[in-house]
Amino acid sequence: MYQVKRHSTSHFVPLRGHQYHVREWGNPQSSLPPVVLAHGWMDVAASWQFMVDSLSDAFFQSRRILAADWRGYGLTQGPATDSFWLPDYLGDLDALLIQMCPDQSIDLVGHSMGGNVVMMYSGARPDRIRRLINLEGFGMSATRPSQAPGRLGQWLDELQAFEKGELDLKPYPDAAAVAQRLMKTNQRLSQDKADWLAQHWAQADAQGQWRILGDAAHKVVNPYLYRVDEVLEIYKRIKAPTLVVEASDVSLSQWWKVKFTLEEFHERLKSVTDLKIATLEDAGHMLHHDQAEALAQLLEDFLA
Repeated sequence: MYQVKRHSTSHFVPLRGHQYHVREWGNPQSSLPPVVLAHGWMDVAASWQFMVDSLSDAFFQSRRILAADWRGYGLTQGPATDSFWLPDYLGDLDALLIQMCPDQSIDLVGHSMGGNVVMMYSGARPDRIRRLINLEGFGMSATRPSQAPGRLGQWLDELQAFEKGELDLKPYPDAAAVAQRLMKTNQRLSQDKADWLAQHWAQADAQGQWRILGDAAHKVVNPYLYRVDEVLEIYKRIKAPTLVVEASDVSLSQWWKVKFTLEEFHERLKSVTDLKIATLEDAGHMLHHDQAEALAQLLEDFLA
């Protein structure tokens, strides 16, 4: 199994009706801006371990590094719900920073869904962010007002399906099966890393079945449309120098085909004032697993 080089400390922080689980690495006494890492959809904070292990000693020893399990993921605990809302992630992040990084500007990094969250948060709280890094956080395809009735109907249908247990996540017989699932999704993931991730991505229940540490309610569609015009206004208000890192595999086209392209995403990014775009070679969407060393170097160079 993968041997962790830098062990994290766990904190449980009460905020917004939840007990948020936060991992912390590095130097807790550092006067430099904390580095805050935001994971993606159906992922957990432990997913950052490989990248953290790849940071240079000088950087690691000079920075406080924080990563939380979003509500409905990992070890974070909260009230039962049948759907999750994107603005709540921004609210949780804001509350977390107030508690753990009061009166400090931060360096904010987000992957996938977390990349979308940190972009939106940085436009809403522009003075809070010193540097911003978005890893494969593309946003969503453009929508039309005419889609609203159908989207609301779909949401209502999926709420009923969730209530009946029709959206429940598949259990696995053991941790080895979880690891195999991770490697099937990401063919670049090595066996040792998959075995380690499986222990944090899932947990055995009372019957010995391994269950993903992600609430099935995350599968319920958002009832509101994605408004590109609103997103662009938020992007315009981002003050922090911003780095967008994309994988060479161009995962955006795998999800959306021609409905939403990389070129369209780059067009949206023109609203960000201070922007750099980098491509990580030989990597897929989980680039912090595929190329942890290269990504750590990009992060260090940009945050220097």
